Amino acid sequence: MRVILSTLLLATPAAAWEASAIGPVCYLTHSTSEADITVSHDPRRALPYAIQIERAESWSPGPLFAIQFDGPGGRMISTERHRMSDDNRALSVEDLGFDNVLDGLEQHFLAIAMSGNTTMVIPLLGAAPEVQRFRDCAAPAGV
Repeated sequence: MRVILSTLLLATPAAAWEASAIGPVCYLTHSTSEADITVSHDPRRALPYAIQIERAESWSPGPLFAIQFDGPGGRMISTERHRMSDDNRALSVEDLGFDNVLDGLEQHFLAIAMSGNTTMVIPLLGAAPEVQRFRDCAAPAGV
């Protein structure tokens, strides 16, 4: 029985946070059974930071998009400047800076993303070192 369980665990892909770069664009990605999360920094854009959460199911449209970070000193951030894809499966936000988002991902246990009546839990286990790699990638040269 242990061999079967071990084999099943090894055969299951681990959902991990990962920082990467393609050219000048830095990415922080994570996939769950519910959604694919991508944070990006593209220095060529007027609003260089972006987050996109693409769900298998539709987001419920609402006037605000919020993320509640649970853990030490939990915090909530929200915006009215989010956009939905035509099929409401992808929600995105762009901004000049993302320190509050990156701090939340790095310092907390989980995030709860909310729009309308849709609530989605995002585990943050293993995010901290990858968030730091993303920050290092996104930092201007010489800083």
